[in-house]
Amino acid sequence: MLTGILSISGQGGLFKMLSQGNNSLIVENLVDGKKTNVTSAQRISALQDISMYTTEGDVRLSTVMSNIFKYTKGAQCIDAKKASAQELKDYMDNVLPTWDKEHIYNSDLKRLFTWYNILQKHGIVREETEKEAQA
Repeated sequence: MLTGILSISGQGGLFKMLSQGNNSLIVENLVDGKKTNVTSAQRISALQDISMYTTEGDVRLSTVMSNIFKYTKGAQCIDAKKASAQELKDYMDNVLPTWDKEHIYNSDLKRLFTWYNILQKHGIVREETEKEAQA
C-alpha cells in the first residue's frame, strides 16, 4: 500500500517516487503535484519501512494506516492542525489501543494523521488484507 511513498526531511507533505538515477530520485509531491529532484544527501524515509511502537512490539505503518481507514470507514481522519494534544491521543486510542504512549510523541501523532489524510485524499490508503499484514 505504501510502496514508493516517501517522506523527505525538510520538505512538507509526502512524495511519490517516479524514477531513480545514480545519486538522485525524481519525486512528485502528493500535495501540489510538483516534480522535483532529490539527492542522496537528503534524508529520505520510505513509508513502507516505518513502524510504530506498541506495548506488544512494533507495528508497520501500513497496518496503522489500515486501522485508521477501518475506523473512519475510508474517510478523512482527525485534523491534526486543529486538534488538541488530548484529542490526538484519544483518537489514537481508538485506532491503535496498544500504542506506546511513552515513545510516541504528539509530533508523531500529528505527522501520522496528516500523512493519512494526504494518502486518503489520493486513494492510496486502504484496508490491509490479512496476507499483507503478515508480510
